[in-house]
Amino acid sequence: MPLFKKILIANRGEIAVRIMRTCREMGIRTVAAYSDADREAVHVRAADEAWRLGPPPATESYLSVERVIEAARSSGAEAIHPGYGFLSENPLLSKACSEAGLVFIGPDPRPMERLGNKLQAREMAREAGLGVLPGTRDAVSGVGEILECGRSWGYPLLLKAAAGGGGRGMRVVRKEGHAAAELRAAQNEAQRAFGNPSVYVERYLEQPRHIEIQVLSDRHGHSLVLGERECSIQRRHQKLIEESPSPAAGRQELEEAGRNAAALCTAAGYAGAATVEFLMDSRGKLTFMEVNTRLQVEHPVTEARFGVDIVEQQIRIAAGEELPEWLTTRRPRGAAIEVRVYAEDPEEYFLPDPGVVKILQLPEGPGVRCDSGIYQGYRVPMEYDPLLVKVITWGRSRPQALARMRRALSECRISGLRTTQPFLAWVLADPEFRAGRYSTGFVAERWDNRSSERKKRRRKSHGRVTEVMPLRVRAALAAVALEVRRYSRATARLSSTSLSSWRRALGHQRDPGGGWSGRGGGG
Repeated sequence: MPLFKKILIANRGEIAVRIMRTCREMGIRTVAAYSDADREAVHVRAADEAWRLGPPPATESYLSVERVIEAARSSGAEAIHPGYGFLSENPLLSKACSEAGLVFIGPDPRPMERLGNKLQAREMAREAGLGVLPGTRDAVSGVGEILECGRSWGYPLLLKAAAGGGGRGMRVVRKEGHAAAELRAAQNEAQRAFGNPSVYVERYLEQPRHIEIQVLSDRHGHSLVLGERECSIQRRHQKLIEESPSPAAGRQELEEAGRNAAALCTAAGYAGAATVEFLMDSRGKLTFMEVNTRLQVEHPVTEARFGVDIVEQQIRIAAGEELPEWLTTRRPRGAAIEVRVYAEDPEEYFLPDPGVVKILQLPEGPGVRCDSGIYQGYRVPMEYDPLLVKVITWGRSRPQALARMRRALSECRISGLRTTQPFLAWVLADPEFRAGRYSTGFVAERWDNRSSERKKRRRKSHGRVTEVMPLRVRAALAAVALEVRRYSRATARLSSTSLSSWRRALGHQRDPGGGWSGRGGGG
């Protein structure tokens, strides 16, 4: 007998398809939830049945708690899996499920709120024995508190939104005179994204590595760790390549951090899959950053090394089962790496390039997995995250996993729109990356500079003396693009009117490669 007879997936794209595959293996029927922009999407075609949520704006469809609950009740689903992004970290959906007699495949509202609030999570992390960077224990109320932090810890400082993550509401203060302007910017962005302007101050760590630990916790007080993932290849706080094990983090430090991360989840009364994220300095010291109370985009990396289906475990935990004994003794093997292929132009500051997929050929072969939500002839919508496909490779060693990834990317053909494939191939061939010597500043330092030099040479070869776009202007353009792309991460408290106004305003300022509004992704 299946644990549930029917589950509604409150998401779209590759993650919705990926969840449906596990449900099918478990004998569970699936319900796709979709907006008008996704009528012809893969996840709608793959489900046993599909229910319309509403028009394309995320706040009127995928971010509407009421419409998701209504679709689940009307379809006869017993549970809701939120995937990642959208409502996956919104305690309102978890609470609404309980009130409607549905099962939320994720944590209960209270643990989600406690760990989702960065200030509360930092305090709980301290109590669990995790190291944290120097920072304020409460949200700051004015510039004076920031200046006091600067006198105590020195600069640079980082302002961070207390109510959410994903790079929103984050500003670096490098000089005393910049504090007021950066505080206003961080508070305004936090208000728009999370409906809460609260920000706190933290000592800014230059050129760190981004390490995360996967935790599974059941409703019987048991938590276990499924290794770590290195996620330092990023652009504007968004991950592009992830691998496991980390080529740099020390085993002793990781084991201690893992024990404390599991203790943190247990203390919070957490049940489900959680990712505890850390920053690692040049000495190998790990400091707590935040907790993601959901499934991560990069979860296949862990699945490849541990031979476990994390989505299946989420479903079993939500149904009240204990973590299986075989999993508590499972040891990782080999190495795995994941790359994300986006419909973006990496030569134009990763600005979006939505369009029609004219040719699609995904890689196959030993040690290769592709998670995709597209097909030949599919039109990539402008409204949501432009992630096209995730390619995951496994090997007995890191060199073999990398060799398989380079081969897989060479076999991958996606035409009709620009993608990040050239960038990914460049990273995999870079000697510093291959040696495992990289940080979160890798893309800005090596790719952005390379791209600027190429543009300069190209302009000179055409007999033009136009200067390369200044770094500040490039950063501003990228920030505008990222702002829109992440907009659908805002909670359902954000009004649909304000979102539509933003979308209309952007529509008159589209870059040559196209524009888009809203982001449904995460991790």
